[in-house]
Amino acid sequence: MTEYDAYLFDLQGYLLIENALSPDQVGQLNAVLDRRIVDAGVADAPTHRFLDLLTWGQPYLDLIDQPTVLPYLEALMGPKVRLDHLYLDIIRAGLGPIGSRLHGGGASFDPTQYYRFDGDGMHCGLTAVAYNLRDVGRNDGGFGCVPGSHKSNLPFPADHCDMSTQVPSFVSRVTGPAGTAIVFTEALTHGTLPWTGAGERRTIFYKYSPHFVSWSANYPTVTDYPGLTERQEAMLEPPNARYLNRHPDRGI
Repeated sequence: MTEYDAYLFDLQGYLLIENALSPDQVGQLNAVLDRRIVDAGVADAPTHRFLDLLTWGQPYLDLIDQPTVLPYLEALMGPKVRLDHLYLDIIRAGLGPIGSRLHGGGASFDPTQYYRFDGDGMHCGLTAVAYNLRDVGRNDGGFGCVPGSHKSNLPFPADHCDMSTQVPSFVSRVTGPAGTAIVFTEALTHGTLPWTGAGERRTIFYKYSPHFVSWSANYPTVTDYPGLTERQEAMLEPPNARYLNRHPDRGI
């Protein structure tokens, strides 16, 4: 992460990473998703959320430690970052799988999803990476947020959360072509804007935590996913101190 990137993230609560995925990666990820849409019988559904992406094969396993994104995560959460949970949303019209409400924010303090800055720099709890698998234009919808709200001292006003009929003027639309990644702290007030694009929104969410913190109550079993590297296996460990000279085989 460059000095400029660090400044922008501290200022905004998010970063837009262009070309985080190569065209070949985007093609492979979409090809797998095309088959899953047919298998799940949701070809005509206005919206759908897929889980268990790590069972979808190597293209989705490779995203665990995507080289163009991992350095940003390590700068925000430390070198022992762990994958907390993940999912994929498709939206063809209107609202997404969880609606269109703003959520998150710096107040009050949440020990699982937080943002703090001290003499050592930035410290983040749950942090998300949203990958666009299709182009998202300026007025299509997609990711929206209130920049700087990760440092807010006051809770977000509840009567301004609903974006289903009107998007507040202070909400920024963060968009980009297929292959773009948005890295954001879950302490940022954010949400999914209603989809009005001519095509289909396809977004992969991989969410990470510091090694000692968990947001999700479910932990993967690495033996269920053939093809993992040693680093990927470490990133799928349940939360723990990750101290030196550990002996996982002896339960310590």
